[in-house]
Amino acid sequence: MDSAPEEAAKSIHIFNAFKEENRYFDDGFFTFTSTEQKRVEDLIAQECMKFHDEFMDSPEDDAPFAPVLWRTLHSHYLMNNLREFGRGGMSLWASKPWICYWGLHSLRLLEAESDEDLYSAVVRFLKTCEAPGGGYGGGAGQMAHLATTYGAVMALVSIGTVEALSSINRKTLKQFLKEMKQPDGSFKLHRDGEIDIRGIYCALAVASITNILDEELAANAESWLISCQTYEGGFGGEKSCEAHGGYTFCSVASLTILGKTALIHIPSLLKWLTSKQMKFEGGFQGRTNKLVDGCYSFWQAAVFPMIEIILKSSGVEVDQLFDAQALQEFILISCQDKYLGGLRDKPDKPKDVYHTCYTLSGLSVAQDYTPDNVVGGTANRLARVSPVYNVTLEALKTANEFFRTP
Repeated sequence: MDSAPEEAAKSIHIFNAFKEENRYFDDGFFTFTSTEQKRVEDLIAQECMKFHDEFMDSPEDDAPFAPVLWRTLHSHYLMNNLREFGRGGMSLWASKPWICYWGLHSLRLLEAESDEDLYSAVVRFLKTCEAPGGGYGGGAGQMAHLATTYGAVMALVSIGTVEALSSINRKTLKQFLKEMKQPDGSFKLHRDGEIDIRGIYCALAVASITNILDEELAANAESWLISCQTYEGGFGGEKSCEAHGGYTFCSVASLTILGKTALIHIPSLLKWLTSKQMKFEGGFQGRTNKLVDGCYSFWQAAVFPMIEIILKSSGVEVDQLFDAQALQEFILISCQDKYLGGLRDKPDKPKDVYHTCYTLSGLSVAQDYTPDNVVGGTANRLARVSPVYNVTLEALKTANEFFRTP
């Protein structure tokens, strides 16, 4: 008598992240930092087990064991946020252009259906944020600031319509950028404001994408930027500061815009950058001895494609400088609110538009880094993102064509 056929076994996805042997080991000496690290690892392990249990409980034997990007939920969350952002939100009252950018860019990444009426309303609102002397403030009537100028311009680039792009007054924008420019190559963030690496990136990115970057704006910028590379290998917010993921991105992207990446000490940068990817979680921390955070999925990972270009231009063969699969797994398993939409820092944190934007951007970077290994398959594929400007490549192409004439 023939034996009964074996029950069909479900195929199990092999994760690069979440391996027990990669958990943090404190050598028996615990600190607050090590205790928090272990707590976060436990939270992420629980998320992985939830995913595994849901799959095993599925009645469909051929159900694909792959993390899902909850695209529609995230799109609804972002659209609702954009429609509601004018109501309340005093804590972000000086960050309105940022909210527009985070939401609009995320929707472009998700390839969501556009709402032309809403986009036109955003264009009109951002026009009220434009200061008489150029640049954009955080809201109507507020002082122009380089950070909110970047947010406003990239929001308009993300919309990408003639109405949006033609609303940018490039003449007064250039005047504002020149006013913020300092003799040493740095930029003040606003009139009488502080100086750090964010200012130089925001100024150069905005000037470059609108085709108003000239020798005067670029003068001495590369020497000021290079002075911020630390002994660790990354870049700090200014000279002698601790290396930080956000500032490292700003520095490398700025030097890429200037065509001065040959000045970077690549070996130390690469050593520091690769050490920021967490072995167990798969995501990135922003600084040494910090916890994993979804937003650094972009700030850190976006630097790798820029480094690859530098290395390849020098004849150096490059083979996967970071674990793109593990990063995708971290984002899809640990950072999604799969019930109400939106993405978060880590499992015990609330979702918000900022983390939705930069975590999705990091997911796009990781997918593009290993295009033949998109975790979850093509259904999870996002639009391709520019690692330099953090707008979609399609939006960047449209802006380049529109602003072709200086």
